[in-house]
Amino acid sequence: MINPFQFLHINSTGWKSGKQHQIEIWFVQSNERYYIMSELRKQAHWVQNIIHNPRVSFTVNHTTFTGTARIIDQDKEPEVTAGISKLMSTKYGWNEGLIVELKSY
Repeated sequence: MINPFQFLHINSTGWKSGKQHQIEIWFVQSNERYYIMSELRKQAHWVQNIIHNPRVSFTVNHTTFTGTARIIDQDKEPEVTAGISKLMSTKYGWNEGLIVELKSY
């Protein structure tokens, strides 16, 4: 079942500033994990933050989670990539970008 909420808010720590950085972004949910995509891939500031510090918090429908983020290696995890791409395409009609997995503690 596709999560009916359109956006989640993710908070990461700025890798240069050390300040909290929040964005609103499309997401899908699969197997108790959340997935987001970066159209700018590793050039996006929030992705750079995650590369330097994977600890994040994120909010979906007024529920906040603390956890970690990791970039999905599309070459090493083709099944995950295909599944998440299909979910994003079904929910939003778009699936082009770097996939990031959010896992709560």
